Amino acid sequence: MNDQAPLFPLIGALRDLVLWLADARTEGVVIGGVASSILGRPRMTRDVDLLVLVEDSDWVAFLNHAGNHGIEPRRQDVLEFARRSRVLLLRHLPTDINVDAVLGLIPFERQVIQRANVVRLAGVRVPLPTPEDMIIMKLVARRPQDLDDVRGIIAANTDLDLDYIRRITSQFATELDVPDMVRDLDELL
Repeated sequence: MNDQAPLFPLIGALRDLVLWLADARTEGVVIGGVASSILGRPRMTRDVDLLVLVEDSDWVAFLNHAGNHGIEPRRQDVLEFARRSRVLLLRHLPTDINVDAVLGLIPFERQVIQRANVVRLAGVRVPLPTPEDMIIMKLVARRPQDLDDVRGIIAANTDLDLDYIRRITSQFATELDVPDMVRDLDELL
């Protein structure tokens, strides 16, 4: 049996997601567990998370393009939910993989997408955040799995821009009134 067989559904979903972004002329990056696994330590994940830049007025057209690539809403009120949460809950039908498309809004999210790197994964060109930006996003989320992902990314990347990570993390800690975020970073480093 092929050792890559479990990756086939994920690769198929990533291929169609990348095609969807190109078709919709939308900037975005793969984030979440998939990006953490590529940038750091491999781990299991049950979905694909995207960070995309889509104007609110273009959400319907963006969703229409998704359908052309086997990506459909997971719930009837997908747009209502997105207005409240800024997340489109979708599913890649051919692989039955859930897709959460985070609708970026803040300057940092725009910066993450502008600074993105493209990696080749089984022939698919996947846009990913820089390791530094992924660490910052995970520090903001602060769940136990996120902090473990940060450990893996730090271990796998020896040339991190620590000044950048500290500066942006400190800004988020101040804006969100979560001083422990900086302590978390120091402990992880």
